[in-house]
Amino acid sequence: MVSEGAKQRPALNDLALELAEKSAAFRSSLPPSIADSLSALIRSMNCYYSNLIEGHNTHPVDIEKALAGDYSSDPEKRDLQLEAKAHIAVQEWIDNGGLSGAPTSPEMILEMHRRFCENLPEDLLRVANDDRSEIMILEAGKFRERDVAVGKHVAISAGAIPRFMERMHKVYGNKGRIEPILAAACAHHRLLWVHPFLDGNGRVARLMSYAMLRQTLDTRGLWSIARGLARNEAKYKRHLASCDRPRQSDRDGRGTLSEAALADFVAFFLQTCIDQVEFMEGLMKPEKLRERILLWAREEVQLKALPPKSDALLRAILFQGEVARAEVPDILGLSDRAARRVTSSLIEAGAIKSQSTRSPLNLAFPAKLAGRWMPGLFPDSD
Repeated sequence: MVSEGAKQRPALNDLALELAEKSAAFRSSLPPSIADSLSALIRSMNCYYSNLIEGHNTHPVDIEKALAGDYSSDPEKRDLQLEAKAHIAVQEWIDNGGLSGAPTSPEMILEMHRRFCENLPEDLLRVANDDRSEIMILEAGKFRERDVAVGKHVAISAGAIPRFMERMHKVYGNKGRIEPILAAACAHHRLLWVHPFLDGNGRVARLMSYAMLRQTLDTRGLWSIARGLARNEAKYKRHLASCDRPRQSDRDGRGTLSEAALADFVAFFLQTCIDQVEFMEGLMKPEKLRERILLWAREEVQLKALPPKSDALLRAILFQGEVARAEVPDILGLSDRAARRVTSSLIEAGAIKSQSTRSPLNLAFPAKLAGRWMPGLFPDSD
């Protein structure tokens, strides 16, 4: 941890408190039905950006197709779809309370890795060493058993990994309001520094930090740091490399690594979190969100892609949070048959969803409409 006596600590405490306040305010501003739908899209967003950092660009719409069992005929694209589906399954497991222990515990870190890797296609389990002279097979949920170097960083010996992981868990299992928030940032680098797996360390580190912040701040999966890290990838990786440096002087902490570099990374990490909360809060402002969604609906009606009065049903759902199916004919002033046509068309378009044919109608946030409804969530090129 960045020590209490470090000169950067007061500023980091302020950032941690600011993040806690902004995250709580955003969470409480969303109706439960909207929050539930949004969290599903955020899982896809988190997966997209986390994989992008690893150099794997899987279009959000292709991710959505994979979740529906619709895979590309291109083997390489299909493999990336399966990778994305595996990543989302782990986050959904976290979101649904699957962790039986702290996210920093060796058992849970192994379980995250196992759940991610066991569903990867065979080609993505092949790992080349630095000079590509040897191909190794990645074992799901198992610490590496050989020494590795990652760029200039020579990771700790394989035999020391269990001891280091236990130490990490002990240090970052802090209680209180501020310490766990700082721990999510510190543990992120330290896990990557230990580099416990042959591959998959970056994704596991981001999933671990996501789980830590979800528990500490009760984020409910409504925002994710992965987007911010991917948009500042060069800076993110420079900070991580800087944290690998040994202590620079007697005033640079008491450990073997630079405390000043770790403090700089924590500041970057927390500010990135705050930026992402503010970004999501801006996207989800009720008036602006309604305006964008209803503009889309009116355009689709004009193009005859949706039946007339589709925008009226969307407006009712946006204002009420959900609408019972029996209420739709009265809301639209249509016959039961015509009302069912409007409902079915909006479900088919992905704009609304329902758990069953008798359940209420809720707003959905499909990736294919994200560019119109939530501009900036994914890159313009997507």
